[in-house]
Amino acid sequence: MALSAVVAASLAQMAGNPLAKFQNLAIPVFVSIIVGLLVGTLIGFVNGFLVAKFRIAPFIATLGMMTSARGLALIYTDGRPLSQLAPGFNFLGQDTILGLPVPIWLFGGVAALIYIVLNRTRFGRHVYAIGGNDQAARVSGIKISRVQIGIYTLIGLLAGLAGLILAARIGSGNPQLGTGIELDAITAAVIGGTSFNGGVGTVWGVVVGAILIGVINTGLDLMNVSPFMQMVVKGVIIVVAIIIDERKNR
Repeated sequence: MALSAVVAASLAQMAGNPLAKFQNLAIPVFVSIIVGLLVGTLIGFVNGFLVAKFRIAPFIATLGMMTSARGLALIYTDGRPLSQLAPGFNFLGQDTILGLPVPIWLFGGVAALIYIVLNRTRFGRHVYAIGGNDQAARVSGIKISRVQIGIYTLIGLLAGLAGLILAARIGSGNPQLGTGIELDAITAAVIGGTSFNGGVGTVWGVVVGAILIGVINTGLDLMNVSPFMQMVVKGVIIVVAIIIDERKNR
C-alpha cells in the first residue's frame, strides 16, 4: 500500500511545488494511477513467485515483502510525505458520485468483480480447490503454481489500489501509510467467515467483516478508547474467531 501510494503520489504532485519529486515533468493523473497500480501488481507477482516456485511459506514471503516494501517507500521519499497532489488524483478519495464517496463506489465495484471471479470463473473454482486441498487439486490437473501466482498478483493490485485511495483521501503520499492495517485485514476476513485452513470463505462475508471492523474502530474512537486498548480488542477478536473456526472444522 505505502510503496504504491508514494510512487503514484510522486507522479501526481502539482506543478510549481518546490518539493515535488519531478518538478520539470507534466505527468497526466491517469499515468500516476496506472504506475501506482503496476507497482502493487509487481509486488504481488513477486510474492506469488516466491510462494509458488521456491515453496516459501506464504506468511514468511509476505512478511518479508511487507518489510522490504516499507523500506523502499521510506528510501524513495527520504522518509517525508509527498504533498500537494493534483485534484484529479485526490478525486479517488475525496469526491463523491451521486452523493456517495468515490471510495464506496470503488469498494462495491471491487467486491462485485471479485465475487464474479471467485464464483463464475474457472480461476475462482481453482482458488477454492487449492485452499481446500492443494494435493487433491494438483492430482485433478490444476496448475497450482500458475494459480498461486495469479492470486498473489491480484492481491498486489488490490493492495496498490487501496494505497492510492488512502493517499488520495489524505491528499498526501506518506511512506507510513497502512502501518498496522494488516491486523484489520486479517480480522475482517476471519470475522467474515474465511477459514484459516483455506477453501472456505465468501466475498460478501468479508465485506460484512470489513464494515463491522469499521464500525468497531469508529465506535471505540467515539468512546475515547485508547488506541493501545483498541489493538488489544482486535487481537482478542482474531483469537476468538480462530477458536470458533477450529471448532467448526472439527
